[in-house]
Formats: sequence, C-alpha cells, structure tokens
Amino acid sequence: VQLQASGGGLVQPGGSLRLSCTASGLTVSSYAMAWFRQTPGSERSFVSAINYNGKTYYTDAVLGRWTISRDNAENTVHLQMNSLKPEDTAVYYCAAGPNAGVGALMYDYWGQGTQVTVSS
Repeated sequence: VQLQASGGGLVQPGGSLRLSCTASGLTVSSYAMAWFRQTPGSERSFVSAINYNGKTYYTDAVLGRWTISRDNAENTVHLQMNSLKPEDTAVYYCAAGPNAGVGALMYDYWGQGTQVTVSS
C-alpha cells in the first residue's frame, strides 16, 4: 500500500490550496481516509476524514473553511483548504484505516508529508 500526498506549498493568508492523496494497493472508497497535520515539537493532530460510507469529519479549527472529498475513479482523496491562516502552517499527512476517528493509532497506512506554509 502506498499513499502519495501532494499539493502543498506556500500561500498567503486568505488563500487556498488543494491537497491530494492518491492511493495504490487499496481502494479509497473502502477505507476511512484522513488528513493529519504536524508542527515541529507537536504530535500529529487530526484535521479531517471521509469514511468508507462517505460521512465526513472535521476538526473545529477547519470546519466551514475546508472540504474533504473523494474521487473514486482516480482513487484519490482531496482536501480543499480555503481561507488559510498562518496557524494552518504544518506538514500534512494522509492516512488510511478501517474506520474514521481522530486518533492517529486508528490508521494503518500513512503517506509522506506535504508542507503547507501560510505566510505573507
């Protein structure tokens, strides 16, 4: 199983980015797919997830600003990040597991991180 994360970069406050996580070796529609983020000196924290049944979850800090979605044909999960803030700066990781949850231990597979930097 491989999860390939992409789409990070440098963006000004208020801007947008779209992260993508393309899976091989598993079918994203059969798993819970999640995004976590991590800043130096901190543990990975839950951002958003889309469960195998399509139900979505968000941490309060991004609710209303970001949208997680799934493209079954491309076997890819996207995280559309709008109204970005400097505090969103982090390395973002995608993950896959049997059921959605906020704990990192609930996920069996992880992609490499992609850096998101929000700065003017």
